[in-house]
Amino acid sequence: MEGGPVVTRFAPSPTGALHLGHAYSALRARAFARMRGGAFLLRIEDIDGARSRAEHVAGILDDLRWLGLDWDGPVTFQSARLEGHAAALDALAARRLVYPCFCTRAEIAEAASAPHGPAAVYPGTCRDIDAGPRMGEAHAWRLDVARAVAAAGPIDWWDEHAGVVSAVPEAQGDVVLARKGLATSYHLAVTVDDAAQGVTDVVRGVDLFDATHIHRLLQALLGLPTPRYRHHPLLVGADGERLAKRRGSPSLASLRAAGVEGPKLAAGLMKDIAPAGYSIGRD
Repeated sequence: MEGGPVVTRFAPSPTGALHLGHAYSALRARAFARMRGGAFLLRIEDIDGARSRAEHVAGILDDLRWLGLDWDGPVTFQSARLEGHAAALDALAARRLVYPCFCTRAEIAEAASAPHGPAAVYPGTCRDIDAGPRMGEAHAWRLDVARAVAAAGPIDWWDEHAGVVSAVPEAQGDVVLARKGLATSYHLAVTVDDAAQGVTDVVRGVDLFDATHIHRLLQALLGLPTPRYRHHPLLVGADGERLAKRRGSPSLASLRAAGVEGPKLAAGLMKDIAPAGYSIGRD
């Protein structure tokens, strides 16, 4: 991708309100593209139909405009690309690189004996079972990472701060690529959609660094181009914890309602200056 036009994107999920961390990521992605005469895209990742809300989409647009942030072309919606995601899943299934999993979240957590982070690494319970008699039951489709790694061979990717990174997707386990009621997963959808939109540089938080190992593997399996990755530090609160929707971090809408000036806030964030009570980690 060296030498070609730069394309970045901001891709929030409309499952809640944006917070300062989202603003920081969007501003960095836009600035990177603008400084290189490239394009900055806005994609709404609304594949979770049960949790996505139209009012959150409207709130995202209001928040970005309040910050003084613009984007190129129309807003795109991930839910409009489900056929492309399904085709990618079918391609993996044709190579026997995915398998149906019937385990519940509780069963997975109980089976995982080692300490784990936000999500347990799947122990492979359903990997080798005869799934035929159970295909009428609710199930997810998991990537058989061991088989996938063998098929892809050695692969790597480039990160702005880490340099060339050898992909080790095995550490993430057999991740879910689709499940009943959710025709695709974050991993599959973001990989397919970034390629479809010609994204050359993925600018996102360092909390997604590990996920890139899986995304690089999917790119190799599906014959998709590999963008450059620029994982930036995260905003944290006074307690040192990163901002997150599920932790009830203050929203941009609440700052706007309190009279904060969006462009002034944006200018500070672009200089790595966070509002009082927040700080930005180191690159």
